[in-house]
Amino acid sequence: MNLIKWDPFRELEDVSNRLNRIFGQSLARSESGQNMLAVADWAPSVDISETDSAYLIKGEIPGVKKEDVKVTIQDGMLTIQGERKQEKEEKGKKFHRVECSYGSFTRSFRGPDDADENSVKAEFKDGMLNVTLAKSAKA
Repeated sequence: MNLIKWDPFRELEDVSNRLNRIFGQSLARSESGQNMLAVADWAPSVDISETDSAYLIKGEIPGVKKEDVKVTIQDGMLTIQGERKQEKEEKGKKFHRVECSYGSFTRSFRGPDDADENSVKAEFKDGMLNVTLAKSAKA
């Protein structure tokens, strides 16, 4: 059994992050390491994996059109942004429950040092965004 040192400030940060997620806000860190509040309407879930030759970021963004998604990489920061638009209200149609999140989203990830920024490949199919970031030859 491993002993873990209790850090009350880490628990406070966890509670803060949970509250921010509940209210649709994510706490981001700036380049200098300072906290800054980045407001987004919702945030898609992602999986990040690695192979011998590349990194793969898979994001779930159902109901979003391909043209409403933008993937950029700059100074080692991979950013995925877009918008899921809500249906316009039609006459004679009542909503009894709306649980899906709508609006703009932004997710940013710091790329590893061995990632090649010039070889980013993004594919979008069936509500899944697959971004492949190849490893550089110097790795």
